[in-house]
Amino acid sequence: MNIRGIQNILSGKHLAVPMALLFLAYPALCADKSKSAPAPKPAAKPAAPAKPAGGGASASHGPTTASHGPTTASHGPTTASHGATTTSSHSPTTASHSPSTASHTGATAGHTTAGGPAKGGSGSTAAKSTTGKTFGKTAPTPKGEKTVATKNGAVTKRADGKIATVHDTKRGMDVHHSLSGNRHVVVEHADHSRIVADRRGGYVQRRYDYHGHEYARRSYYYHGRYYNNYYGRYYYHGLYVNPYYPSYYYGPAFYGWAYNPWAVPVAFGWGWGGNPWYGYYGAFFTPYPVYAGPSFWLTDYIIANSLAAAYQAQAAALTEPAPLSPEVKNLIADEVKQQIALENNEATAAKGGGEPDAASSSIARLLTDGKQHVFVAGTDLDVVDAGGTECALSEGDAIQLSGQTAADAQNATLSVLASKGGKECAKGDTVSVALTDLQDMQNHMRETIDQGMQELQKKQGKGGLPAAPSTAQAAPVESPMAAIAPPPPPESEVKAEIQGESQEADRAEKEAAGDAGSGPGPNAEAAPSEPVNVQMGQTIEQVTASMGTPTKVVDLGAKKIYVYKDMKITFKDGKVADVQ
Repeated sequence: MNIRGIQNILSGKHLAVPMALLFLAYPALCADKSKSAPAPKPAAKPAAPAKPAGGGASASHGPTTASHGPTTASHGPTTASHGATTTSSHSPTTASHSPSTASHTGATAGHTTAGGPAKGGSGSTAAKSTTGKTFGKTAPTPKGEKTVATKNGAVTKRADGKIATVHDTKRGMDVHHSLSGNRHVVVEHADHSRIVADRRGGYVQRRYDYHGHEYARRSYYYHGRYYNNYYGRYYYHGLYVNPYYPSYYYGPAFYGWAYNPWAVPVAFGWGWGGNPWYGYYGAFFTPYPVYAGPSFWLTDYIIANSLAAAYQAQAAALTEPAPLSPEVKNLIADEVKQQIALENNEATAAKGGGEPDAASSSIARLLTDGKQHVFVAGTDLDVVDAGGTECALSEGDAIQLSGQTAADAQNATLSVLASKGGKECAKGDTVSVALTDLQDMQNHMRETIDQGMQELQKKQGKGGLPAAPSTAQAAPVESPMAAIAPPPPPESEVKAEIQGESQEADRAEKEAAGDAGSGPGPNAEAAPSEPVNVQMGQTIEQVTASMGTPTKVVDLGAKKIYVYKDMKITFKDGKVADVQ
C-alpha cells in the first residue's frame, strides 16, 4: 500500500470549487421532479444528484434514528468498534419470492472509482467493461422448472421435483423456498398493505398519504429487534417499486464531510476479532488496512453488517469463494459516494417541506444514468444465470449492472463480482434480477449507509477517525414525510402478525402439496439415496455439504451445535467434536 500516493491523489484541495458549484446548482437540476404515479404512466428520466460540497456549509443533522423510534437494528451478530458501540445491518426489505427471474448473457462491466486503497496503492480502479444484451419484459424460467395448477393457485417445482414456490390466490400469498433453505412468505392486500415473514423475522407494511402521494411505513421485527423505516411507491416499467427514504436528514456540512476524502488516510480498529461471522467469512472479506475517506469506511461497515446477518441466518457457507477484492470494494465505495450525494439532494428538498424525487431516489436513476452501479445483496435471493440455471445470492455478495435494460424489461442484467461459492452464482456469471429485488438491494445499501453515518458522527474524532466540522454535529432534522406518518403499531402486534402469517403459510403449503401430488409437503426431507457419514474432525463446510442446512444452530462461540432432524453435531473450533 503506497500511503503517500493515496495522500497525493486524495488531498481533495482541487475538488473544492467544482464540488461547491455542483452543490449550488442542485435547485436547477431538480426543478422538474417526477412524483409517485397514482396510475401507470411512463417514468420521467431522473436528473443525477449534485455532489455535496465540502467543509464550510452549515450542518443540521445528528443520529439518523427512525421516526417514532430508532432506525438502527441488528439482524445478526453485532459489529462493534473498539467494543463500545454496536450497530449491525438489518435485512430490511422484501425477500425474493419469485423463482422466475430472467437472465441473459453478458459480462462484467464497470467504471473508475474515486481514489481509495487499492492494489499497488494507486487509489483508483476500474472493472472490465463489456456490453451485455438487452432482454424483453418476460423473464425466462430456470431449466427444468414446472408449474402445476392447484385448487387455490399454483405450485412451481424445480427440476429435482422439490417445491420452489406456492402461489395461493385465496390468501393473497406467495411462499418461496430459496436455495439457501430459507422460506419467504409474502402476503399483499388490495390496499398495498403487506406482511413478509422468513426465518429471520419479517415486517408489516402499512400505507399512508403525504402531499397526495402514497408512502409506506414498514415495522420490522428481525432477530428480536423492532424498528420502523419509510418508503415511497413509484411506478416503473409496468410495476411498482418501493424506494427507501430516510426519516431524518443530515445538514449539507455533514454530507460534504461524509462525501469527500480525508486529508490523510487513517487506520481504524473495528473490534471484530471476537465475532464468529468475522472468522467464518475470513476468506471472503478483508477490511481495508487504512481508510482514505468515509466512503471506504462505510464500505467495510456495509459488508461487515451484511456478512453478520448472513452468518446469523445461515445463508451461505464458504465453498471455494470468489472474495471481495480491493478493486470490487472500491467500486462499492464509489457507489456509497453516489448514494450520499443522492441523500444530500433529498435533504435539501425536505428542508423546504418538499417530497423526495422518486425518479431520482429509486432504481429508475440507476438504470438510466449510464453508470454501471454496484449492489451488495441484503438478503438471500434466487436468480437465474445466462445458462438458465438457478443460483443463489446471499448477504454480502456483490453484483454490478451489465449492459442496458430494455424499456419494457421488468428484470435487470447484472454480473457477479464476488460470491461465497457452493450453491451461489459464480464470479463472472451474468444473472437476471427482478427490478423489485434490485430496488430492495439499493434500499439495503441506503439503510445501512444511514446507520454507518450515524456511527461516523458518534465516532468522529475518536479511535483514529478525523474530527468532523462543528457544523456537521448539529441536531437531526426529521423528514416531513416521516413526521406525518401515523404512529407505528406496538411491537407485540407486529410480531403476532408475522407469526400468524407464517402459520397460515404452513396450512397453505400443506393444501397445495396435496393438490399437486407432492406427498407430505415441500418441507419434508427426502430419503437419502445412501447413508450420510459424519466423521470426527470434519469442518462445518464438509458437514453442511453432505447434510444440508441444519434446522437449528446453537452458537456458543468456539463451540457450535448443529441440530438436524435425527442428529446433533457439535463443532469445536470449526471441526466435528461430537455426534449424537
